[in-house]
Amino acid sequence: MFSAAQPGRPRRSHLRPKRPKPYAHEPMKALMFGWEFPPHNSGGLGVACYGLSRALAESGVDVTFVLPRRMKTDAPWCKVVFADERPELDIPDELVRRYQSGYLSEEEYQRLITKYPALASVRSSLLEEVMQYGVLARRVALEEEHDVIHAHDWLSFLAGMEAREVSDKPFIAHVHATEFDRTGGSGVNQAVYDIERAGIHAADQVIAVSSYTKQVLVEHYGIEPDKVEVVHNGIDHDDATIARSVENLVHALQERGNDIVLFVGRLTIQKGPDYFLRAAKKVLAARPNTVFIFAGSGDMEERLIHEAAFEGISDKVLFVGFLRGNALAQMYSLADIAVMPSVSEPFG
Repeated sequence: MFSAAQPGRPRRSHLRPKRPKPYAHEPMKALMFGWEFPPHNSGGLGVACYGLSRALAESGVDVTFVLPRRMKTDAPWCKVVFADERPELDIPDELVRRYQSGYLSEEEYQRLITKYPALASVRSSLLEEVMQYGVLARRVALEEEHDVIHAHDWLSFLAGMEAREVSDKPFIAHVHATEFDRTGGSGVNQAVYDIERAGIHAADQVIAVSSYTKQVLVEHYGIEPDKVEVVHNGIDHDDATIARSVENLVHALQERGNDIVLFVGRLTIQKGPDYFLRAAKKVLAARPNTVFIFAGSGDMEERLIHEAAFEGISDKVLFVGFLRGNALAQMYSLADIAVMPSVSEPFG
């Protein structure tokens, strides 16, 4: 599977001969491999893919977005195809989002299949599904016309590598976070690291979301600096409209004399929500009229709820779940302070 990065096999140079430019009436066709896509996304990776695919389409690129399995999507600007063509899982939307997350730990997966045995017939582990995605990507690459392959993060790198193997089209690896970020610097999952390293070395070009992430790729993955281009994430101003339910919640808290402190992100070790909770206890000792809001979900959620109760501050800590679009924008605008306690943050 990692043939492009195995020692002893010559790699194709990322400096390929320039191809003739297509005629003006022939838009570039991009075959984009992702793992999650709104409304079923667990974090920023899906949001980034959503915005990037739309921006590329608006600039005249013909985008075909590939997902590992069937799910509901709403992206009229691009063609969406599914590597696994089986019917969508008949389970609640909230569970779909958790199950299809690229950040689902094996422990949480085991809890889910205990409650919903039907999930066990779909995959036995996240790594197994990533490998299967790579196999299925070969068929997709043969069926979908394209000029360039674009894959996002380790979850999709094998798919991009296998697609390039059968189509021989240029492959772009887009790095939104590395395994060093996701684990907070406390060691890495070797299998994930191996896929990341194989993907960026096999790619013709690598995109990193920040200079910090580029430096991580150079220092920890042995990639040549001139192969990595930094392209920062953008902002969609259309999302900043009023969400009435969020507004009512925050106003009710403020009318009782509370200040609002906000955390937004996945409830995982990388994002530091445990530090946010510890800070909340210290602040409340001096400023009891403060409410701390967690906006997000993840494998640490249950532990954080229990810890808030154990520390006796659960009446001052709210877990509002995963917010997106208008509701999230309104939460940001109404909070007095937004805190980012990330242990590691790829955006720098």
